Amino acid sequence: MKQNIKIAVGGIMAALSLVFLFLFSVFPSATLAAPAVASILTVLAVLELNKKWAVGVFAAVSILSVLIIPSKEAAILYVVFFGYYPILKSVLESKIHKKWLEMIIKTVMFCVIMFVSYALMIRFVGIEFDEIQKYGMAAVPALLGLGAVAFIGYDYCLTLFVSEYIRKWQKRFNKLFKLGN
Repeated sequence: MKQNIKIAVGGIMAALSLVFLFLFSVFPSATLAAPAVASILTVLAVLELNKKWAVGVFAAVSILSVLIIPSKEAAILYVVFFGYYPILKSVLESKIHKKWLEMIIKTVMFCVIMFVSYALMIRFVGIEFDEIQKYGMAAVPALLGLGAVAFIGYDYCLTLFVSEYIRKWQKRFNKLFKLGN
């Protein structure tokens, strides 16, 4: 694929990621949905460009989201996990051939990153959690557990998206952008 086409497609993917982050982050209840939806464009970058270019899309969106997205929580969640997760998912799934082990590694990684990220956001960004204020630190394991369940659903949906995209849309995408194999 020509370099200038990769640059254009990567730029479009980065711009659309920022649009998703911005639109979804306007709604307070969509703070987790914004980076999760924006990460779909990273999936497309992995599939259509390659992992190296996907890292570039992630980096561009990360820098710009921290600067311009109104919801800093959504921007931070994109940077610390959701933005690069499709790249990591691709690597893990190609290296680990036991689905149960792969899922355990991905879920533990998610929980650790979310715990550290939210601890830092509470401390330095001033984000407050009503659940922690109401129930104390006992709410943390419950929130992590619910987050882990949501993450497993997110991972499963990404897998379905990749399958459907390859089956129904990849040829159209390649034809639209004149991407060759």
